[in-house]
Amino acid sequence: MKTNFIEELTWRGILHDVMPGTEELLNKEVVTGYIGFDPTADSLHVGSLAQIMTLLRFQLAGHKPLALVGGATGMVGDPSGKSAERNLLDAETLNKNVEGIKKQLSQFLDFNCGANSAELVNNYDWFKNYSFLDFIRDAGKHITVNYMMAKDSVKNRINGDSGMSFTEFSYQLIQGYDFYYLWKERNCKIQMGGSDQWGNITTGTEFIRRKASGEAFALTTQLIKKSDGTKFGKSEGGNIWLDREKTSPYKFYQFWLNVSDDDAKSYVRIFTLLNKSEVEELEAKHATAPHERHLQKALAKEITTRVHSEADYSQAIETAEFLFKSKAEDVANLNPDAFEKILGGIDTFEIAKHHVIEAIPYEELLVDKTSIFPSRTEVRKMVQGNAVSLNKVKYAGTDKFLSMSNFIHGKYLLVSKGKKENYLIKLV
Repeated sequence: MKTNFIEELTWRGILHDVMPGTEELLNKEVVTGYIGFDPTADSLHVGSLAQIMTLLRFQLAGHKPLALVGGATGMVGDPSGKSAERNLLDAETLNKNVEGIKKQLSQFLDFNCGANSAELVNNYDWFKNYSFLDFIRDAGKHITVNYMMAKDSVKNRINGDSGMSFTEFSYQLIQGYDFYYLWKERNCKIQMGGSDQWGNITTGTEFIRRKASGEAFALTTQLIKKSDGTKFGKSEGGNIWLDREKTSPYKFYQFWLNVSDDDAKSYVRIFTLLNKSEVEELEAKHATAPHERHLQKALAKEITTRVHSEADYSQAIETAEFLFKSKAEDVANLNPDAFEKILGGIDTFEIAKHHVIEAIPYEELLVDKTSIFPSRTEVRKMVQGNAVSLNKVKYAGTDKFLSMSNFIHGKYLLVSKGKKENYLIKLV
């Protein structure tokens, strides 16, 4: 059953700004709308999930989503929310990144469902043969410098310490032209994005009005934050990526399972397709037994399954249960195939066997060779605090050297750091 897009975003607590007339337009026809994705890496991370889910909800409401991958704008760099200019990427790197992102977006959107099938577009396609002189004649004359200077993304940078290059200053005009091009060529009437994109998006609606006397609309969603004020989407190891080679399905699952209760209440609305009654039922169950983490489990299950697969989710559950419940003898009795199956999803460091054939100081193995610990001081402190286990046996550090005898099957060493962090060292 089709949903009401604006009502859906509102009850989920994700709607931020919407241009007058947008809801009326959505209620009377199938509308084409788009969101742009910046190809700064060959994978999206969970920071992009809110916008991916917005496009998915747009499609489920019966509308046609376009996912724009910025092959051209990626060469410029969006200054919104940035305190300094980013390094510009070369064409080969950008093309690789674009292909990776296209593949990931295909996991969410339906590209074969009739009138509202999703489509992927790349703004490099319409910019690659557009000369600079033609662009500034066709586009530049319709938007004044005064208008562009009034945008927060520009004011914040110009008034800051680093200033702003002309390259970045031109970004909102290029994005505005994207909207105009899609409006003219694809009948695209709405651009959506995070709340930091409002200035860039409304430049597009203004460009359409001034150049073609046309009408277009804008909608933005809340920027996702953690309840403790820290940045959403990062762990101690950095970004949580959608690519399994950058973030394993197990680590991805654990990221969602370990969010706070306050964050779980908002995330389950934003990042899942559970309906209102299902969410409210989960919240009630969670309130009566918060220790069972009903919200976190439902959240982790749906997102891990959607981004990866049902099998990856099941494997993540099996791995988590083994790490939580197993004892030293359980680890010792794992055969090589079981090691790979059950523990292959945790962060794994492969090192050459010759490093440990005789013996290696534990600090060198756990810091220099693997970076499990950030420093030798840190690993010594945790060993002395009885917070390090090797193959589920507390490691006291009395024998300061590790050798082949510490590796199960002469190949595997499970390192536990505190209660929640587990790593596998694999000899090759």
